[in-house]
Amino acid sequence: MLGFIGGSGIYEALPLDDTREETVTTPFGDPSAPIVVGEFADTGREVAFVPRHGRDHQYSPTTLPYRANIYALKELGVTHVIASNAVGSLREELPPQTLVVPDQTYDRTKRRPLTFFDEGIVVHQPFAEPYCRELSAHLAEAAREAAGTDVVEGGTYVCIEGPQFSTVAESEFYRAQGWDVVGMTTIPEAKLAREAEIAYATVTGVTDYDVWKEGSQVTLEEVLENAQANEDAIKRTVERAIETLPDDHACSCHTALEGTINTPSHAIPESTKDRLAPLVGDYL
Repeated sequence: MLGFIGGSGIYEALPLDDTREETVTTPFGDPSAPIVVGEFADTGREVAFVPRHGRDHQYSPTTLPYRANIYALKELGVTHVIASNAVGSLREELPPQTLVVPDQTYDRTKRRPLTFFDEGIVVHQPFAEPYCRELSAHLAEAAREAAGTDVVEGGTYVCIEGPQFSTVAESEFYRAQGWDVVGMTTIPEAKLAREAEIAYATVTGVTDYDVWKEGSQVTLEEVLENAQANEDAIKRTVERAIETLPDDHACSCHTALEGTINTPSHAIPESTKDRLAPLVGDYL
């Protein structure tokens, strides 16, 4: 099963048949909304959708239940997640309505739980490549084939806390580091997907020039307008990626926990083992 995390507008446009809602309660609370599962077109492949911010966009980038979302997808049997994000551009050559499939991220968040493993167990997860390399390449190729717009493969997504946009000083600092786009939601989503052994990649749609560009003061109105313009290209990208992903695709993300659990099994409380069974059961 594939998962898709993004805005409700994208889901409503995907060709899903025989949809049903899965209400999943997790040790980390409820997901942003009940998970909608449906058959993609006539492929026989099921896709599970999570509206990241809730059905009515009621969760901020800080307060949305990242852990519950990823845990629920894992429990439903999802092995690959494609995400979409709205981002600001830190580069003149990445204008609004460009699609970027990043390969790196820089974490500037401050108030978010970043791991499933925070009670009775210590896991040191390698994260040098935050997005699944194979799934990202597949997603970029799907964008080139289907999007009908400019697509950039690779780049660094700096994830800020929000919900406020950047200051000019912050935006100029990010540019000075050589980073490419700025957004608010790839962290901890990508970290949690890796801990859940789910292959994860994202396609981002540029909505603005942040605040570094002379005469540019990013506004919600501008972001929403360009996000709407990006929606069709992202939808076509996601559709193509789902259609063409091999049924038997597997990668190193699916065994990411091997050799990472630092706490001996006998020292891990049974309550922790039970709570995290969908994630670590095979290793304990």
